[in-house]
Amino acid sequence: MSYQCELYEQAAQPTLSVRLRLPVQDLGATMGRVYPAIAQYLAELGEPMAGAPFAAYYNMDMADLDTEIGIPVARLLPGRDDIMPGEMPAGRVARCVYTGPYSGLRPAYDALGAFCAEQGVTPTGVAYEIYIDDPGEKPAAELRTIVALAVQ
Repeated sequence: MSYQCELYEQAAQPTLSVRLRLPVQDLGATMGRVYPAIAQYLAELGEPMAGAPFAAYYNMDMADLDTEIGIPVARLLPGRDDIMPGEMPAGRVARCVYTGPYSGLRPAYDALGAFCAEQGVTPTGVAYEIYIDDPGEKPAAELRTIVALAVQ
């Protein structure tokens, strides 16, 4: 599969999220618990989502993944329990759109790595996945995910 990679200037985006460390095999179940908890909290606050749910990865250690699972919001909101206010920071990212099951994301990361080398930019080590489509509403083969690497 071919990927249309691009450099993009990301604006700062307020978020509500949960940051945790976990093995990659626990990621799906954890997301299945965290996203609804954040959505419920937003409903209680009377605040809408301001974008698609995301995950940020601060390392790629699949046995101990440092992960932030969150939802963009329109303005800085208070946290509650393990749901914390935060921000996707402004800055340059290399990104592409992947279509397919989440288990097949690796080639998109590989394409972005090659793209960064071609463009002469260095990834910072922070990766983002922005889940455009709801897996409860679309078949896995049709799920679109923006894969992005923060770059210097």
